[in-house]
Order: sequence, then C-alpha cells, then structure tokens
Amino acid sequence: MKFGHFDDKAKEYVITTPHTPQPWINYLGSNDFFSLISNTCGGYSFYKDAKLLRITRYRYNNIPVDSNGKYYYINDDGVIWNPGTMPSGTETDTYECRHGLGYSRFHSSKNNLEADLLAFVPVDAACEINCLTLKNNSDVAKNVSLFSYVEFCLWNAVDDSTNFQRNLSIGEVEVHGSTIYHKTEYRERRRHYSFFTVNAPVQNFDTSRDEFLGAGNGNAFPEAVRRKKCSNSIASGWYPIAAHQIDLTLAPGEEKTFVFMLGYCENPADNKWEAPNVIRKAPAKALIERFDTAEKAMAAFAELKTYWETLLARFAVTSSNEHVDRMANIWNQYQCMVTFNMSRSASYYESGTGRGMGFRDSCQDLLGFVHLIPERARERIIDIASTQFPDGSAYHQYQPLTKQGNLDVGSGFNDDPLWLIAAVSAYLKETGDYGILDEPVPFDCKKGSEVPLFEHLNKSFHYTATHLGPHKLPLIGRADWNDCLNLNCFSSEPGESFQTTGPSEGPVAESVFIAAMFVQYGKEFKEICLRTGHEDLAKEAESAVADMYQAVLDAGWDGEWFLRAYDSQSAKVGSKECEEGKIYIEPQGFCVMAEIGKEEGLAEKALDSVHKHLETKYGIMILQPAYTRYHLELGEISSYPPGYKENAGIFCHNNPWISIAEAVLGRGDLAFDVYRKICPSYIEEISDVHRTEPYIYSQMVAGADAARFGEAKNSWLTGTAAWTFVNLSQALLGIQPEYDGLAVNPCLPKNFGGLKIKRRYRDAEYYIDIRKPDGVEKGVAWMEVDGKKIAGNQIPLIPGKKEYHVTVQMG
Repeated sequence: MKFGHFDDKAKEYVITTPHTPQPWINYLGSNDFFSLISNTCGGYSFYKDAKLLRITRYRYNNIPVDSNGKYYYINDDGVIWNPGTMPSGTETDTYECRHGLGYSRFHSSKNNLEADLLAFVPVDAACEINCLTLKNNSDVAKNVSLFSYVEFCLWNAVDDSTNFQRNLSIGEVEVHGSTIYHKTEYRERRRHYSFFTVNAPVQNFDTSRDEFLGAGNGNAFPEAVRRKKCSNSIASGWYPIAAHQIDLTLAPGEEKTFVFMLGYCENPADNKWEAPNVIRKAPAKALIERFDTAEKAMAAFAELKTYWETLLARFAVTSSNEHVDRMANIWNQYQCMVTFNMSRSASYYESGTGRGMGFRDSCQDLLGFVHLIPERARERIIDIASTQFPDGSAYHQYQPLTKQGNLDVGSGFNDDPLWLIAAVSAYLKETGDYGILDEPVPFDCKKGSEVPLFEHLNKSFHYTATHLGPHKLPLIGRADWNDCLNLNCFSSEPGESFQTTGPSEGPVAESVFIAAMFVQYGKEFKEICLRTGHEDLAKEAESAVADMYQAVLDAGWDGEWFLRAYDSQSAKVGSKECEEGKIYIEPQGFCVMAEIGKEEGLAEKALDSVHKHLETKYGIMILQPAYTRYHLELGEISSYPPGYKENAGIFCHNNPWISIAEAVLGRGDLAFDVYRKICPSYIEEISDVHRTEPYIYSQMVAGADAARFGEAKNSWLTGTAAWTFVNLSQALLGIQPEYDGLAVNPCLPKNFGGLKIKRRYRDAEYYIDIRKPDGVEKGVAWMEVDGKKIAGNQIPLIPGKKEYHVTVQMG
C-alpha cells in the first residue's frame, strides 16, 4: 500500500494523505539553521546544536503523535483548520504534502478556501521562511481570520524539559509591530535571541501560551482562534510563544500571500544587558528586510533549488532502471547531506539532546558526501580528529556547537580509530589534497597539543596494532561497530562489571570485525605512507596487515563463515558451536571487502552462508539464531526481543557491506539483489508494512523473528545512507575514486543493460558511457578516453583538463 508517489522531475515525494503510518519528515537547512518538518507540519528548529540552541519546543512520545510544530490556523466562518491538517485534525477537502530538497510544500483546501504553504531555510541565512497563500475559490467574499503559532524552547532542550523551578520564571519577550522577539536568557553571556515575524500588519498577537490556548486547553482548537481574537498577552515566565492574528477579506478568486519568518540572531560581544526591554534588533531588522516580500522570499527559494540542483549534479546516472536513477540522483545523495549535517543527533528518533556528532558515525557519513562538498569534508575531518586522544583512541561522540568530546559517553569503542583512516583516505582519493595531512590538529581539543593530521592517522593505526588479545586479534574494548555487543561486560557477582583496560591486563575480548577493518584500512594507511615519504612506516604497516590477515585465517574462520569475536573468557561468538547467535553479518561483509580469504576460497563460502542463514525478503539479518534469553557475557545485544535491532534485526547499515563483498567476488546478480531489498524506491509499495518514509533509508527493519517482521524504525540518520551510496556508486555502478584518478569497474546483474554517468571529480567533468552486454556481471574488456583506448580501467589524470569522455565496454 502506498501513501503517495515520487515526482522525479520535480525531485519531490508527494504525500497524498495526512494519515501516514508514521510522521514522514523532511529536513530544512544546509548550513547552521535547521528545521525538521513532518507531513502535517510538526517539528522543531535549532541553530547549529539541537541541544544547546533549540529554538522551538517539541514533545517526544506525545499524544496525539507529532503535535507540536509551526502551525497556521484558519477560522473560516467558524470552521477551524490547518494547511497540514494538524493540530486541529479537521479533515480538509484536498490535501497534498510535497517534500523536496531542503523544502516542504503543503497544498490543501476546505470549503472553497485554498491554502498553499511553502517552508524552507535559505542557503545562507539563519531563518526559516514560511510563505502562506490563501485563495478564495468560491463565488462570494470570505472573511477569514488567520493565526500563526510557534512555541519557544528555552534554548537548552534538556534543561527546558527538566528544570521547571527555574525555567517557569525566566521567559521574556518583546513585541514590536509584527515581530515577536524571544529574548529568554539574553541577560546572560549568550547575547542571542530569536524572533517570529510576518510581513503584514497584525490585528492582535499573543506571547503567552496559556492566554492563546486557554486554560487547560490543548493546541487543536486554541481559545484565541475560536473567538477570533488574540489578547495581546506579554509572557513573563511560564511558556512564551509567538502568535499573530491577521483578519482579511478575500473577494471571489482573490488570493493573498504572507511571509512568516522564524529567525536566530546574535549581537556583538560588547552588547551587554542595559535595561529591561533593551536588545539590539539591528541583526534581526537586516535579516527580516532580506525576505520581507513574497518576491524576495521566492528569489531565495529559487536560489535554494539551484543550490541543490548544482550540488547533486556532481553525480548523475541515466539507465533503464528508474529506482537506481531516482535513488542515485536524488534521495540517496540528499540523505547523505542530511547525515553530514546531523550525524545521529536530531531526528524523530534521536531527540538531539544527547548523542551529538559521532566519531565513527561522522567518519562513515563522510564516505557518502565527500564528492559533494569536499571543502566541508576537510573541515569535518579536522573536527573529528581533534577529539582523538594521544594514544589513538577517541571520544565516541562530540557536541557540534562546542566541538568538545561527550564526557557522558567517553571512549573505549575500539573501532573508532580506524574509521579516521577510512575517512581521510576517501578524502585524499576524491581531492588529491595531501596538504590536509600537514594540518595541525590537537588531541582532545587541547591547545598546545597540535600535531600534523598524519600523526593522528599513525596513532589510529598503532592503537589497533598494539591492542591485541590472545588470538592476536584486536581488543574490542567497550564495543566495536556493534555498540550492543559488550563482550567485556561480565561479572562474578550481580551488579559487578569490568571496564576495558590496556592490552596486558583486564578483559581481553577480541573482535574479528576490527581485524577486517585493520586489513582494509591498514592497506590504505600503507598507501598514504608511501605517497608521503614514510617508507619505513609503510613497511611496518604492510607487515602488520599481513600478520592480521593470517590471524583472521588462523583464529577467525569457523569452517563455513567468519567468527564474530571472542568474549572476555575467550569463548567464541558467532560460531557454529554457539547455541544462539551462530553467524553474524558484519565479519562476513568486511572480511570479504578486505579480500580476506578470497584466494583461499573462503570468501565465497562466507557469503553463501549469509544467503543461507541470514537472508530474508526484507533484507539480511544481523545474526541468527536470535538470542531468546539475556546473556550477561554478551551484554546489551541480548536485551532486545528476538528480531529487533542488534538481536537479529535487519540492520540496513551493514547490508551494503554484503553487496560490496559480492561485487568484490564479481557476483552482480547477488550484489544487486541485496541492494534492491532495502532500497526505499523498490519497497514503496509496502509502505503500510515498512511504515517509515519510502524515500529514505532507515537504520533497522524488524527481522524474521519479530512480531512485526518488515517494519522499519530509525529513519534518516543512519550510516545506511553513506554506505549504500558507496555501494551503488562505486561497487555496483563502478565509479571508483582512486589516488591517481577515477577507475571504472562496474558489477551489475546480467540483464541490467548499459548506462551513462556524469561525475564531477577534481574540478573536471567526466561523461562515462558504460556498455554492458547481456550475461556479463563484471569485467572491463576495454576502455576509451576521448576516443583513444587505454590500458587498464583507470582514467589518467591530465593537469588542467576539464572534460573527459569515456566509453567502457564490459566483458
């Protein structure tokens, strides 16, 4: 069952009913100001940091679901409704929500009154613009009262939701004309404020939530809207809001447009609190004047559309497969940009109040956006590396505003260091910018501790190389990629546990997955060493990688598949010897990606085992059989019910690893089938089962053991986005950035057909025509560049050349 459809020409997903299984959301913003908006106008806004600079309030797990946002109430002869239907819930005569690239548009009507609401964040401004047009389609005049409504958060979203004894006394506002200023906490050092304004005179306003809604009333039918009159209330403590009242008369066929704006401003550092009702409004005035007419607002909207068109044009494919073209050209890349902005911090599943930016997460996300915004990828690498410790380990998370490591979570996730090498190698391949390796980067964000970025990579490599267990495999620490596999959380007495320590003392749980990462990214570190004149380090890396490769063969192979790990007592995890959790997906994918066991004939066996034991119609499960009871020696993974999350759920994040691994072996049909099963465009028809947005990847789909097999959760902010784009663009379509240029090496189903790809790479445009005979899955018979055949499948880089025309014959 579908609840909408793709409009590929407009690059939009069109939702045709407000009654979707879950709120289907979009992200507005591309730099510092961000908003989340659902298909019924729910959501929230913040500046840079969803925890520390939250502008509007949102209530998670609320009933009704998703019932706070930026709302517009229309009172038309006593009938109260909203353009997005919520929060009044009044059924409209028509409804449509179009989620586009950085904007959402709502079109609805009731009793011959038509409403069109466009919401977007301009490319270079700290505000959200809402253009609302009302049109009278009847043959008589209509007298309409229009009300706006936003509820302000008192900045720190955690404190806002907990510290009521203080916060119910600090709310402060100012009202000047049609602009309502939210200046709560302006007295303090922050000097920031927000405002909500409209480009028209208002009859009345409210800034007190209780006055606007009415005592004991919800936000579905506010008292002010019922009586068609705001009370000009000025909030003092309690719950500050911004609400405008505009009374208008529309002649038959007449329409009027209003531009509403929610903005964020900071005053200069010398601006102190001088007296009550004194803030410098010059920044707000300048911002308002940029967009205070419909013409100015629509010019900004056109600029936003051009921004996204230009950005996503850096990679574009034309084939006979609409699903591939749609995801590659629009939605997969768009989601990669959202994960760049948000990491795992702010969604409808992540409140934005805890996790911040992830070290591992952001490194992996970079793989999906480095081709789009290489200059910002460079900045992100420096930010990530700055949270590393001198021994090579790192904070697992950091706050986007302060760039400081998250003390609550700390460190000890032993896969983190190697992801930094993965990110930097991807950046170098994309840009050729070796100067980044000389950039001074601190440890733990401490001034005076700066060393070249290259030294951070060296620390990352050697952290793993020197933290090995009894099987010569890497110590897992608190966890590796699978945060719920906590193999050092054993105890001899209830309530006692052990923390990760050094290589020679304490728990010694080992990870085959990190071993595979070490082989994969150790090769990249060796190559970086060779290209930067560190020959001795390159030899050391080559030797350490060879030793790790052998350690996996010796201690990590279980006969038909790769082991997952050894727990703290050296018991096998992910083995045929286990009663539950016999086989895991992660080592099968990453070991084969690293080509471990390829020559020995083990790689094919491992992937065959994946298809035999883990594959379902909705994707590949993370493990089997599911854990049916809690295992203290395994930790959180066994705390989930069977089929959910890490306990045998379909973790979409690592399904691409299996697809890439199949491409390594040249098995195009199998590689594409794995891609297809979790691809949103392919599974749009089962939106009633899947439930999350049909245009975006989710983190998890309930596995075969679950009560709701096939139901997805945790959409948008997932490493699935980046890894799927790497899989699609590099492993399947075969456009692979290398240190010395683009290589072309597709792996596709036998009957896929030919395709054309346009790729922006190192300031040049590449036009690649891939010709694929039926029956061929992988292999390049010959390649021509600008009409001349070349040896191999890598396009030579020619300094200054701006355009390449490439023909590839598979065979």
